[in-house]
Amino acid sequence: MVLDWYNVSIQRVFKFCLEKLEKRYEEMNYKKRRDEVLPKMEKNSVLVLYSGVRHHVSADEYAPFEANRNFFYLTGIRRENMMLILDNATEEPTETLLIEEADPDRERWMGKKMTVDEAKAQAQIEKVGFIDTEKGIINRMLTREDVYTVYFDTYRHDIDDLEDYNMMKAREFAQKYPGVRVKDCAPIIAEMRMQKDEDEVSLIREAIKLTDGGLKNLMTNLTPGQMEYQAQADFEYSIKRNGADGVAFHTIAGSGINGTMLHYVTNECECKDNTLLLLDLGAKYKGYCADITRTYPVNGKFTEKQRMVYEVVLAANRAVAKTAKPGMTLRELNDVCKKVLAEGCIRMGLIEKEEEIGKYYMHGVSHHLGIDVHDVSVASNSKLRPGAVISDEPGLYIDEWEIGIRVEDDLLITEDGCECLSEDVMRTPDEIEAFMAEAHK
Repeated sequence: MVLDWYNVSIQRVFKFCLEKLEKRYEEMNYKKRRDEVLPKMEKNSVLVLYSGVRHHVSADEYAPFEANRNFFYLTGIRRENMMLILDNATEEPTETLLIEEADPDRERWMGKKMTVDEAKAQAQIEKVGFIDTEKGIINRMLTREDVYTVYFDTYRHDIDDLEDYNMMKAREFAQKYPGVRVKDCAPIIAEMRMQKDEDEVSLIREAIKLTDGGLKNLMTNLTPGQMEYQAQADFEYSIKRNGADGVAFHTIAGSGINGTMLHYVTNECECKDNTLLLLDLGAKYKGYCADITRTYPVNGKFTEKQRMVYEVVLAANRAVAKTAKPGMTLRELNDVCKKVLAEGCIRMGLIEKEEEIGKYYMHGVSHHLGIDVHDVSVASNSKLRPGAVISDEPGLYIDEWEIGIRVEDDLLITEDGCECLSEDVMRTPDEIEAFMAEAHK
């Protein structure tokens, strides 16, 4: 009798957990996203997306796996060797997910694979099969006379980049089926990814919260003589310990003159007294990124010159946050930023004319943020819309003073303006000095 009660209780707990899990996945709207993709596809077309495979490094070593971002966006799954098919060439569009079939011997070494039921729940998809049927499914699909176009993710950042898995599969397909047109699905999905839903925004908020905690841990330990990589370690330890996937991108920790290098990532120099430490970093949480930059005095106190430059950069940061709204472009926001920075540099005697600001500020103030830290964008969606999440990152890089300062926040475009998602991450010189003084008592 006691055993029966125990079994019933366990079943109830399991049912409750499953319902909560399914509700959570339902909130992620993966099915809705796929339903929005289908009308954007051509008639008589099919979309094929692969999650990808691990890249071999050497011997039996493989690089950490990163799922194709568009596959993740449409399924919520970040597992290797999977395939999503959206068939828009049938009377009623269909969707199929193919996963790896579990191998008990391999699972002993590599861990459990996702089950069919788990895949169905997470991706909100009914038809789930196994990846070893891929060739047969594609062959059957292509024998139909009504399939004219097949979409693959063929995006490449640079023509010289190595082919990723989706590009390789697209090329193989084109060789096998030369009569079927291959098109890139990336612009279709990018258009959607540029506007975040509430659930996506909540994940970015959590990533920012983790980043804030990591920065505070870093500030607490920051002292002259510390190495840049030690500051990096203090940040990354904190975010990982508190539930982050890891870093959103390679942490930049540039002290002194290193802070004037925009993508300095070696992080191997000593943080010396009376210098600044520029930190461009972010946590990743459940696939979504934070991107924050703060600049701290290594000894906890800004010099007069450092504070003067910092105040100019901070003014530009605040001006962008105040100005950003729907209908604006990133170029227009950059013009706002450049004007404030130029006026400040003129006051400091660094330049004589506004158009000379490029000597000390040589990047844009904004990019989109989401699943990728430099998230996707398309020209057709160049004007900001509610739901866009963008960076706000003015900076000044003055080699002759060995001062590099950047202050970066993450902004959510709203119906009538914007919300600074990272507003609680301290940024004023007074706040920073007070925190470090208290931490170092």
